[in-house]
Amino acid sequence: MRVLDELDGVPTQFPSHDMAPVEWVISEGLVAYPDAVAEMERLVGEIAAGRERERIWLVEHPPLYTAGTSANEKDLIDAKRFPVFDSGRGGQYTYHGPGQRVAYVMLDLRKRLPDLRRYVAALESWIIATLAEFNIRGERREDRVGVWVKRPEKGISAEDKIAAIGIRVKHWVSYHGISLNVEPDLSHYAGIVPCGVQQHGVTSLVDLGIPISMPEVDSMMCKTFTGIFGDTVKL
Repeated sequence: MRVLDELDGVPTQFPSHDMAPVEWVISEGLVAYPDAVAEMERLVGEIAAGRERERIWLVEHPPLYTAGTSANEKDLIDAKRFPVFDSGRGGQYTYHGPGQRVAYVMLDLRKRLPDLRRYVAALESWIIATLAEFNIRGERREDRVGVWVKRPEKGISAEDKIAAIGIRVKHWVSYHGISLNVEPDLSHYAGIVPCGVQQHGVTSLVDLGIPISMPEVDSMMCKTFTGIFGDTVKL
């Protein structure tokens, strides 16, 4: 399997032709998943109509599972453990919960580039750049979306997923986005086969020996975002 330092030569910069900064919003406490989806749907319509600016929305959710459009029912091992939501995003089953930073990314791809492959590569680059700030080498894989960390202490070919990506696009405005494991309860993943991948595990920044707070992660995510997508303004 080939490790991708670049995505087959596709540039991962994803700037906007519009000079307006992207709104950066952080919600305190736990946000109910249906409320988050409803707000994203509203914002996507407003952004597409030119009535709202692009937005990055950082949240944490209570423990739950979400099913993407490619989810296989057999990968839901314990349907009674946590609430399960059909998300409408791409991908399979994933977990959200406290200690995981979810970044909902609502960007107008018409002002950037209507190229979903390049957009996903940019999201992966954002995560990889953030991890690098904590001296963690995150890597892409050509056969599975997300960001992975090698775990040689578990075996020669062992690796764990530290961040997931699942997107949806409407009127060329993106929503849903990424989730980065900071300090979630990793045992909560036992109720699903995460992203349909059985042969690898999951990890987090704290699991990798990086004792870090969510505000510190948020600050670094904002810094690395600007190098790929452009300036932000905090609301």
